[in-house]
Amino acid sequence: MNYTCPMHPEIKRSQPGICPECGMTLVPDKEKRSSDKHAGHRTADFLKKFSISLLLTIPVILYSDIITNLTGFRAPTFPGAGFLPLILSSIVFFYCGWVFLTGAWREITAKLPGMMTLIAIATSTAYLYSVISVFLKGETLFWELTTLITVMLLGHWLEMRAVSGAQGALKELSKLLPDTAEILRNGQPEKIPVGDLREWDLVFVRPGGRIPADGIISDGQSQVNEAMITGESAPVAKKIGSEVIAGTINGDGSLTIKITKVGEKTFLSGIMRLVLEAQSSKSRLQVLSDRAAFYLTTVAVAGGGATLISWILSGAGAGFAIERMVAVLVIACPHALGLAVPLVASISTTLAARNGFLVRQRLALEQARNIDVVLFDKTGTLTKGEFGVTNIWPVGSENEKEILELAASVDAQSEHVISKAIVTRAMGAGTKLKEVKNFKRLPGKGVSGEIDGSEIAVGGQAMLESYDLNIEGGLREITEAESKKGKTLIFLIKDRKLWGILALADLIREESREAISSLQKSGVRVAMITGDSEGVAAWVAGELNISEYFYKVLPGEKAEKVKLLQSKGQKVAMIGDGINDAPALTQADLGIAIGAGTNVAIESAGIILMRSDPRDIIKIIRLSKLTYSKMIQNLFWATGYNVVAMPLAAGVLVSQGIILEPALAALLMSVSTIIVALNAVLLKRRRL
Repeated sequence: MNYTCPMHPEIKRSQPGICPECGMTLVPDKEKRSSDKHAGHRTADFLKKFSISLLLTIPVILYSDIITNLTGFRAPTFPGAGFLPLILSSIVFFYCGWVFLTGAWREITAKLPGMMTLIAIATSTAYLYSVISVFLKGETLFWELTTLITVMLLGHWLEMRAVSGAQGALKELSKLLPDTAEILRNGQPEKIPVGDLREWDLVFVRPGGRIPADGIISDGQSQVNEAMITGESAPVAKKIGSEVIAGTINGDGSLTIKITKVGEKTFLSGIMRLVLEAQSSKSRLQVLSDRAAFYLTTVAVAGGGATLISWILSGAGAGFAIERMVAVLVIACPHALGLAVPLVASISTTLAARNGFLVRQRLALEQARNIDVVLFDKTGTLTKGEFGVTNIWPVGSENEKEILELAASVDAQSEHVISKAIVTRAMGAGTKLKEVKNFKRLPGKGVSGEIDGSEIAVGGQAMLESYDLNIEGGLREITEAESKKGKTLIFLIKDRKLWGILALADLIREESREAISSLQKSGVRVAMITGDSEGVAAWVAGELNISEYFYKVLPGEKAEKVKLLQSKGQKVAMIGDGINDAPALTQADLGIAIGAGTNVAIESAGIILMRSDPRDIIKIIRLSKLTYSKMIQNLFWATGYNVVAMPLAAGVLVSQGIILEPALAALLMSVSTIIVALNAVLLKRRRL
């Protein structure tokens, strides 16, 4: 069975859920509809109809009796002026309010009456009653009708602005692949569209280029940046026989790759499927206002029908009975209910932006208050996702400054990420770089050059072995201990002798310690997940006082780890920044992306940390609790007055001379709306 949105019938899903356009509950699609350009409505449609409805409502109010009774003001008269409210209200009802009628029809046919049903009943009753009253010279409800439709359009526009489509993540994933690939034919490169690649084709990838499909290196060696796919912060050395993944970025060497997987078989396509599966497997979420509207619909329809029948049976007359029924339906109209949740959501999203995070999905912010455990991805979240020098060890009498100066001078000629990290450290320390002659890049080893007549080489273990050098004494134990923590060791060799050692690692954010401490003090558990080795994970977890962590976790396994925590009855918030985090971000009860991360992670998350500051997570939880509290208060004000007003509108105190006219009922309804609006505005004054 397919599911569709009552307001956006072009939205179709194979699973129950919520509409990515407006956040409404999807209903079973039992109708066969042809696709036409008028099938659905977008956010801009509601803004346009709200504007038109607002402009037409102003003259309707000016020509209504309520203005005259309250202020004594009378609008200018002209021939046919008595029909002006009818004409303008008809336009508002049939053009601006038609979306509510069609939405109600879909809810009713799906046997899931809700907000649309109640709005349709209220507006239809008020319109039909008023049209009849025009010709019978009775009291009309045109101003109540037009204001109801106007406020409903405003409420739904605000709501649609607060909810974002979830399909953006899949679009961003597809952007990772290059448009073309250089295929080798008869030894010569030829550019073809990536879609035309076939298994076992030979593809040539230049330095800095993106790998177009999964494959095995048949010639060349390089280092490939797989951070956005696997979560591994360090570039991965690749040589003949090594496997490579579509969408990853080649380093400074040229590669010839034999394609082994294309299309849906690629690793990247697997991640796309995981994102889609996580989206469709989410449980059906019900917006608070929709639940309240369902109950209010039931009470309003039952109360209105009972009122009509009761007064007819009592002999009060059909006119009085219909008037009482209309009063009941009008007092139950969800003016305030339509704004109760969207207005708070709109204000809370603005408040969130002022505090450094962006709310993409309203339901995500509502869910944050229930989070039991926050699961941090390590790379780019708790850490900066970039290398930095953590230690410098002189081998002999040399000092750290001299070692950094020589290493940075040679590395300044290289584009490698490790070289850049060493240069960045030197520049930050105010080191003046020396002139380098005969610079050479040694693939798989490092770089070399001449400084002041001395041969200088800088590189990893392969460079050390090429000079047949070893680390001796106590320094060997120190460097081995640092290496077990996952740090990368770089060796400075001068005139074929080992002069110094530099240790580099993914730098821990200074803000991470405060963020984790705040979460733990608030009673929220903290865990960490990474694709890095156990040594790296243990080092970072130890530095940040995190007791629970997962290491060497592949993208598909990240989503599984989230499910594992959820299977224990815990509400999980996932914090990440990479493509590999996208499935887990979508699977989690709350997905939070680092703003400096990839677009895919951002599109998969409900909330984005624009400042990439993990300390903002505790603010998210606080705002969620405040937002939920305001929503509950507004729902109380939006519906609580019905408990008193609906019996009065039904006429239970007519014998005491107390009667609630439809116009007065609408006025009370408007007062409730004002209270809801003012209560929501108070949220702006709260500090997180």
